[in-house]
This record gives sequence, C-alpha cells and structure tokens, in this order.
Amino acid sequence: MKSPDLHTHSTASDGTLSPRELVARAAKQGVEVLALTDHDTLAGLDEAADAARQHGVELVPGVEVSVTWGGRTVHIVGLNVDPDAEQLSAGLDDLMRYREARAAEIGARLTKAGWPGALEGAREFAAGGLVGRTHFARFLVAQGAAEDVRGVFKRFLVKGKPGHVAGEWTTLEEAVGWIRSAGGEAVIAHPARYGFARSKMRRFIDAFMACGGRGIEVVSGSHSRDDYFTFAR
Repeated sequence: MKSPDLHTHSTASDGTLSPRELVARAAKQGVEVLALTDHDTLAGLDEAADAARQHGVELVPGVEVSVTWGGRTVHIVGLNVDPDAEQLSAGLDDLMRYREARAAEIGARLTKAGWPGALEGAREFAAGGLVGRTHFARFLVAQGAAEDVRGVFKRFLVKGKPGHVAGEWTTLEEAVGWIRSAGGEAVIAHPARYGFARSKMRRFIDAFMACGGRGIEVVSGSHSRDDYFTFAR
C-alpha cells in the first residue's frame, strides 16, 4: 500500500508552504500519494501537479469546503475532483467572495479592539492567497498579542471574542453536491474538532451520508488517540 496524506494545505489558503514546496516536503517524508485540499480554492493545484510529476508523487486534486451545519462551521474535503468542473468552481467562487467580505469585517473588529492594520497584516501573511483567520492570528502573534496562533484564537477569534465573525457558509447538501458533480468523493474533515455530542455527531453523519458523502477523516492533527478509534469504528 502506498503511503498517503489526503488532507494538506498550501499558501493558496492557510498553509505555510507553497504548493511546490509542500509537494517537495511530502516527497522527502516518504509520502507517495498527496491530496492538496486547500480551503475553498483550487488555485494551488496546477503548481502542485507540476511539482508532483517532478518528485514522482501521485497528486490527488482536492479541496476543503466550508459548510454551516447545526449552527457550526464544519469542513468537507473533496478528493479526486475535476478542477474544471463548473458547478464546483462557481460554488467556490461564491465562498471566496464571502471570505473577502468576512476578512474585512474581522479586520474592522480587530482595529476597534486596539489592533490597527490587522487586515493589511493578514494579507501580508496570506501572500496573495485567500485571507483567513489563521493569517490574522499569525499577524497578531507577530504583534505580541499572544505567544502562538492557538492563543490568538482563544483571545480574539472564537465566539464571544472581539475579532469573531460567525461564518455563513454553504450548506452540507450543496458542498457534497459540488464535490460529486466534479466526480469527487466527499469526506468529513477532522470530526472531533466540532465538539458535537454523540447524538449530534450521528445526525451529522446521517445527513452527510444522505447527501452522498463517502468517508470520515480518522487520523488528524486535531484528533487524540481515542478519537482515532472512535471514528475508525
């Protein structure tokens, strides 16, 4: 069996390596099958494909779609998608426009909270890619607002904190539909991160399957060892 990594981000969204650098790093670490699954964008796939050919890595074109379900933001990974599929591309374009508006609002709220220049700073960390909360967090770390990104999220970017803006993303049905229309398979990303009670998680999985969803991410940096066993079952 080939060694895979089926959930990665590049600087096309909130990763720290360019698509080319990411593929090179993966190859060096022995990854033979790599999925690039940036948040709400396919922008890094062409560069990643070129690098994958150079390094002998099998690239799986993917995306991680932002979804609002049950009053929470959840993420659905699409694997083996056709980057030229019209329905998927149009849906992601809508999400990107929303992301731009949301970033402006986060910047305004952080400025009001005493951190001027947050939007411009986040854009610098985004390096021309989409601007997400992680970029604001990196800017605030650089400004000394907290020791690390996790600390910034806890103090500024989660519900009830000054920089929080609730996400209004696409629906679960639409996200899975976009992925399937592009010939891909839909996977629930890092399910333990959402903090759902067991009954709500079962409802979420049932709704996902009813839409045509196919998989659940089991091993994730967001999961504990116990989570591995829970979601494997």
